[in-house]
Amino acid sequence: FAAVALRRAAVLSLLSCSRVASLRAAPTVIRVPSLPYLQSIQTRRFCSTMPTDKANRIVWVDCEMTGLEVEKQTLVEIAVIVTDAELNIVAEGPDIVIHQDEETLSNMNSWCKETFAKNGLTERIRMSTVGMAEAENQVLAFLMEHVIRDKSPLAGNTIYMDRLFIRKYMPRVDNYLHYRLIDVSTIKELSRRWYPSALESAPAKQMTHRALDDIRESIAELKHYRASVFK
Repeated sequence: FAAVALRRAAVLSLLSCSRVASLRAAPTVIRVPSLPYLQSIQTRRFCSTMPTDKANRIVWVDCEMTGLEVEKQTLVEIAVIVTDAELNIVAEGPDIVIHQDEETLSNMNSWCKETFAKNGLTERIRMSTVGMAEAENQVLAFLMEHVIRDKSPLAGNTIYMDRLFIRKYMPRVDNYLHYRLIDVSTIKELSRRWYPSALESAPAKQMTHRALDDIRESIAELKHYRASVFK
């Protein structure tokens, strides 16, 4: 039995040595990912962090008022468009003419009287059956469908003025929006001073002074400045 045991031990020792030798002799293969593969991973990581969700949408608003004194004047038209962060239109919202009585219309400032008479808005105000409360309900319902509360800034031209009237006459809409503003007029004024060529090549405005038209022109204007200034 002792001889058999010694023979088995010798065989196991030989097998173990040969296995170690084979492992030492075997080359270690390290697979290096190809450059296109690494680039594809980086692209996927980048895309996954791009602002594509509701939290990064922009709310565009334009209002027509009976004047610029918020304590004396009121809203007569409001339109809303939501874009993504790349300024692509996600949804076009309400475009509402708000009814006002004859006394309110007679108290419009001279510019509004002349302009709204020419573009037909005055008569549409008279004919409208939508009051301020219903207009606010429609705008708020649209925002609740397309943007997240306290996430989306308000955008437009000289948008602080629209915000003042919204805060007074549509407080629930004001409370739903983020407090920050994206004012295209600010970019225009900076371009006038620092990038005059960008201002000169900006798209011409039709000056219809109707809310939805003005929003579309503001979006087109910001797209232009993005391409020519924010390169």
